[in-house]
Amino acid sequence: MAAVAGPADNQQMLVDHFPLVGLRLCTPDLVLRLPEPHELAALADVAADGVHGPELMPFVVPWTRQSPDEVARSVVTHHWAVLGQCTPTSWSLPLTVFRDGAVVGQQSISAKDFAVTTECATGSWLGARYQGQGIGTQMRAAVAHLAFADLGATDLVSSAFLDNPASLAVSRKLGYVPDGVARYAVQGRLQVAQRLRLTRQAWTESHRVEVTTHGVHACRALLGLPAEA
Repeated sequence: MAAVAGPADNQQMLVDHFPLVGLRLCTPDLVLRLPEPHELAALADVAADGVHGPELMPFVVPWTRQSPDEVARSVVTHHWAVLGQCTPTSWSLPLTVFRDGAVVGQQSISAKDFAVTTECATGSWLGARYQGQGIGTQMRAAVAHLAFADLGATDLVSSAFLDNPASLAVSRKLGYVPDGVARYAVQGRLQVAQRLRLTRQAWTESHRVEVTTHGVHACRALLGLPAEA
C-alpha cells in the first residue's frame, strides 16, 4: 500500500512547485509568510472585525466599506487572485503577519520589471485591535530587509493619505522621505496621498529592527532575478 503524504510532506511538495510558500521573514516579535488555508480564514476574520474607524478610509479601493461577510470574502479572493497573477515581471507577495502565532494583519511587497527598475512598493493593513503596538513598524521593516538585503533593491516606495498619521509615522521612523503627492477620488471625494521613498542608503543608515529571512534563494527566479545572487 502506498504511503499517504502528511501535512509536512504536502507543504514541501507545494514549495517545490511554488517556492514563495517557503518564504519566511522574522522580526523579534513577528513572522511574515504566505498563509495556509485555515490561516487565510483567520486573516479574513481579522479584517471583518475591523481595520479602521468608521470615519476613516485609508484605501484607494474602499474594500472595507462592505458587510463583515463581504470584507472577509474579499480578503480570501484577493489573496488568491494576487498569487495567481504573479510572474517574474510583475509580482506581489501578500504576506500574512503573525504575532505569537496569531494572525494580526497583512503586509504586501510588489514590483514590476524588478530586474530593471530595482524598485519595490509596499502596502499593508492591521487589525484595529492590534494597532498602536509597534507591529506596523516591524512588518514594514521586514519587507524592507527583504527588498534591500536579499533582493538588491535600490528603492522602496509607499504612500498614505494625509489623514492617516499612523502610517506616515511608520514611514518617517524607517527613514522614508516625501516623494510628491497623488490625488484620488475615493467614494466621491478628494483624498490626497503623500508618496514616500526609502533609498538603500537611507535604509542602511536608519534601520533598527533585526530581521532574518528564510527561503529567499529558491524564490529568486519567480521574482525575476537570477538564481545566483
